[in-house]
Amino acid sequence: MGCGVLLPKRDGQRLGAEVLIVDWLQREIVLTPRPRGFHLITREVVAQLPELGRFAAGLAHLFLRHTSAALALNENADPSVRVDMEAYFNRLAPENAPYFTHTTEGPDDMPAHLKAVLLGSDLTIPISDGRLALGTWQGIYLCEHRDDGGPRRVVATLSGRLR
Repeated sequence: MGCGVLLPKRDGQRLGAEVLIVDWLQREIVLTPRPRGFHLITREVVAQLPELGRFAAGLAHLFLRHTSAALALNENADPSVRVDMEAYFNRLAPENAPYFTHTTEGPDDMPAHLKAVLLGSDLTIPISDGRLALGTWQGIYLCEHRDDGGPRRVVATLSGRLR
């Protein structure tokens, strides 16, 4: 459902109006459960947002509804980047650290919360000509920090000018 916004338009000496049709939608995306690691999910996200094609320009906001996983943008071609990211973050927030007091949900839980805070729970990506305007080597990562995080839910909000 779109709405019209009147914008001033100069046509020679005449001042008229152009109608800009804008729209937005919001939906929850349920991601396939994955093991711990950094997973490229760009195709899965785009497949669950067929309405992207309706937008000439706008923004896609993705919000992960969990505290032990994260979203990130990074390398989409070489899988070794994702392996190295996992190794680095595991060293940064190790399991079974003696200073953790939040341990009732298992040794991977507190490190998962720390990693999620460092990486973040949301992304905002421009939409251009019906597609996510990602760089050539950019992809959307689900950063799963639990051994068994289960299905993850992302609230996707698309807004912008319709084609």
